[in-house]
Amino acid sequence: LNKLHYFRRSGVQHLFLQGVAPNRETQQRKPELIPSGKLSMVRTTMEENFLEGTLHFLSDFVSRQHCPPKEIISHLIRQILLNPYQVEILKDTYMLLMKIQMLHPANAATVGWDWTLLKYIMEDQEKPPGRLLFLQYVVQTLEDDFQQNLRLRLLQKSIAKKVLSCDTCFNNVRDVVEWLVAAVTGVGFSQPQEQPQEMTSSLADARAEHSSSAPRLASADQAEVAPPAFFAQKVMLLLQRMLSIAVEVDKSPNCSSCKIADVIFPFILNIPLRSQREAFLNTMESQLLRCKLLELLFQHSCDVPTTLPLSLAKILYFLNHSSVLLQYQDETATWQRWDEMLQYLSLLLMSYQNVILEHLRSSLNDRMDLIIQKAKPKLQDGDDINHLDIELKIEDFISQTQQVLGQPFPLQIMEKLCMLRELFLIFT
Repeated sequence: LNKLHYFRRSGVQHLFLQGVAPNRETQQRKPELIPSGKLSMVRTTMEENFLEGTLHFLSDFVSRQHCPPKEIISHLIRQILLNPYQVEILKDTYMLLMKIQMLHPANAATVGWDWTLLKYIMEDQEKPPGRLLFLQYVVQTLEDDFQQNLRLRLLQKSIAKKVLSCDTCFNNVRDVVEWLVAAVTGVGFSQPQEQPQEMTSSLADARAEHSSSAPRLASADQAEVAPPAFFAQKVMLLLQRMLSIAVEVDKSPNCSSCKIADVIFPFILNIPLRSQREAFLNTMESQLLRCKLLELLFQHSCDVPTTLPLSLAKILYFLNHSSVLLQYQDETATWQRWDEMLQYLSLLLMSYQNVILEHLRSSLNDRMDLIIQKAKPKLQDGDDINHLDIELKIEDFISQTQQVLGQPFPLQIMEKLCMLRELFLIFT
């Protein structure tokens, strides 16, 4: 089962807590709500908008034996973390939420956020300074709950099934793709879209309610908690994690990855800079999704499309029949476009190898059984190629491209061809 380490990690990993390791006695007790007397103290500070008091009392009262009710968690998120308070207040709120999450992981019934809130915050033009912390918290709750339900083989009861299922709520997955493209390109990332009127008014009312008495950021300090460049990079990684969960949460990762790749494909064709395309593809966590997307990309650029299923033979076919049909913002030499194509071909080959060797087309439950049984990889008919096939195809590519370029091959092209040859030989 060690190959499933991909889903055995702690997600965002932003906790710096000491002295919270469980012991046998506390593990056997079922957690209870914080006693009513203590909760009344917390609610008093909330009514009086005494943020420091709310955070202080909750930090003291939350333990492995006692957890806050869902409405308290929702208050921390909506009324404090997502309002423009001082950075210290936002970070303290985030750490408290993460402490609660570690001691009492959220599930589909207790989670304190919903997709409407996430969508509003991700597309809010006002850019609340705590939105990166909020996104980290969202991914942490998804990750922890996903892992717990994976161990129990109950992914159908997970938060991810409720909000990221390609079978039941594919529009949410489309949202993630659009946010990811915007984060990669920097185009329209903060532009709002039409939101439900009640959602807009409720958040606006909440902001107005706290405008007089709570500590706010000074007008000159209305910046993100994180710098813009770091913010975009971190958002990219977090959204890629959400897409990888979306691929795996339903019974057929193969079908889910096809659906998501179909949505991403038009976007990737129109990303203008190579550096942005590479950032998009290299940060993609799901090897299966990257495989599907690159297959679509190469199939689209083939002069004569093929009906072969994805295999080593099809990847070799792409080498000899693909042209370069990506968008370029500037004048780029032809050999540089071939260079990018060869880089993506190597990426496709490596992703395909992982898909085959780690049974990534199978559901996670089936995959665990296959790994326990030490099942052999399921190969396609087109995977039966030999070293001579590889050498001949590479020589054909060199001959064809030299005619197009009309000059000796640049060193970068030869290096990528050598790498591609070695990857093929390793696989075969």
